[in-house]
Amino acid sequence: MALFGKTAAQWRDENPGNKGNIRDQANAAQLVCLANLETLNAHFIHQKLAQTERLALLNQTAIAQMKLLLADVGVQRLQGKQP
Repeated sequence: MALFGKTAAQWRDENPGNKGNIRDQANAAQLVCLANLETLNAHFIHQKLAQTERLALLNQTAIAQMKLLLADVGVQRLQGKQP
């Protein structure tokens, strides 16, 4: 929800012809960000933050990380956007 703006179930409902899940359609930057968000979420759960607060913090983090990752030359190479 924090990264893609929808749940996995919502994505499946919107994409009935696609096999797999939303992660299968993610690019390299999104997968790196998602891995980071999962770790952060576990940390926030350990801190006993409420789900709404976790989601807000994770969404802010996702936006910041995606901006950085999409501007990174190494990530652009992974995605085939630069030689």
